[in-house]
Amino acid sequence: MAAGGGAQLLVVALQLAAAAAAAPAALPLVVNTWAFGKATETAWRILQMGGSELDAVEKGCGQCEIDQCDGSVGYGGSPDESGETTLDAMIMDGNTMEVGAVADLRRVKNAIGVARKVTEHTKHTLLVGESASLFAVRMGFPYEDLTTPKSLSVYSEWLNQSCQPNYWKNVVPDSSKSCGPYKKAEKVICKEDWTISQRRISVHNHDTIGMIVIGESGTIASGTSTNGGVHKIPGRVGDSPIPGAGAYADSTAGGAAATGDGDIMMRFLPSYQAVEYMRMGTDPTVACQKVISRIQKYAPRFFGAVICANATGSYGAACNKIPGFTQFHFMVYSPLLSQPSEQVVDCI
Repeated sequence: MAAGGGAQLLVVALQLAAAAAAAPAALPLVVNTWAFGKATETAWRILQMGGSELDAVEKGCGQCEIDQCDGSVGYGGSPDESGETTLDAMIMDGNTMEVGAVADLRRVKNAIGVARKVTEHTKHTLLVGESASLFAVRMGFPYEDLTTPKSLSVYSEWLNQSCQPNYWKNVVPDSSKSCGPYKKAEKVICKEDWTISQRRISVHNHDTIGMIVIGESGTIASGTSTNGGVHKIPGRVGDSPIPGAGAYADSTAGGAAATGDGDIMMRFLPSYQAVEYMRMGTDPTVACQKVISRIQKYAPRFFGAVICANATGSYGAACNKIPGFTQFHFMVYSPLLSQPSEQVVDCI
């Protein structure tokens, strides 16, 4: 009897230790990728002023569009092969499961604002390209030049380096030495080797802001905004505006958002998968780790990270360990904190 009681006490002690190691739960909650603290603060302020979770996501991600966070969100960054900056964004309501998204948006700065209007004024989910820009103008957004002296300089330097690196393969002339224009090679000489994709990208080329907001009542919203991969082929769309890939929210389970090499990550719907793990009771940190591990099996050297938060306000993150990227920084704001808190996880 005493031995049984001792065993029970040990189990309880282990459970308490595990709970103590987990991120503390408190609502409301704002979590976002990278050390974009001003975005976190803006989202939190919106909640404190009585704004909705969707309002907080829109304004929080919109702050990064204004600030040009890391040059990878908003105007004036990541020029494509023609030197143009285009934007991708999405926003999701975890109560209604409505999603609004835009991709390859041109000449309009507030991409996540346009994505919000897609949910409010259309029965669609995703608008793309020139037509998305025309929709934005009809919704009252001004046309503005997304090019800056900095983005022109990045583009010019790339041209002077024979357009290296780029995203072409199996073309002539040789894309590793030439700017093209390219034509398809007569013979496809090799399939994509996902393990070497890191050689042609920089960690700082894909720093999407992804955000999860959970209100006091447990309502969850999520969103993303990015200008995509630098020197991308015009028309390329990454994971950010794709529901379940760039972000996902379900108020009955949790929310998640991803950042990294969208061309690889979108194939695995990591944000959706993480939310489903949390629905089954998986701890948010473990849910994030599980989706990273799943992608690792196919692309061990991919660049990527995921943030997760469950419906009670517990949160976590995970990232894939590669040279130059061994830790992932993300931001948190909750009633337990007096200001936005930068948190760090070791990559796996």
